[in-house]
Amino acid sequence: MPTPDFVVELRQKIGHDLLWLPGAIGVVFDAEGRVLLGQRSDNGKWTLNTGMLEPGEQPAEGLAREVLEETGISVDVESLIDVRADRPVEFVNGDKVQFLSLTFRCRAVGGTAQVGDDESVDVGWFHLNELPDLPGHHLERLHLAAQANDGSARFR
Repeated sequence: MPTPDFVVELRQKIGHDLLWLPGAIGVVFDAEGRVLLGQRSDNGKWTLNTGMLEPGEQPAEGLAREVLEETGISVDVESLIDVRADRPVEFVNGDKVQFLSLTFRCRAVGGTAQVGDDESVDVGWFHLNELPDLPGHHLERLHLAAQANDGSARFR
């Protein structure tokens, strides 16, 4: 998984210290009500579509870019459903990061689900009653998106 250039440049200055980064998560539904998931290459877990926003990038546009790059699916971003500071994480190389995550409900509008980069080993559509094992914080966001019909976001 390539680290964005701006993070590499910051790491040269701050080392492994905690870095606060904006992230976006997409809960993508198709016309049948299935959700798009990706199986991560680093740990084999199925997750929602996630990505890091580039400096100056609009969040909804950045998420749509990430989903297309990672899965081959074009989306319309419908609504912001959740805003939260995730727990700090330490990567194998010692880098510490904490994401401010913006979760969006999205609708698939084109493309074919396929692995688009080295971040995933598989992508696919799943009915809500036939989900693979998902991390709890992703499952919570999926349930929020499935219920989000009024366009309001949940803030912690």
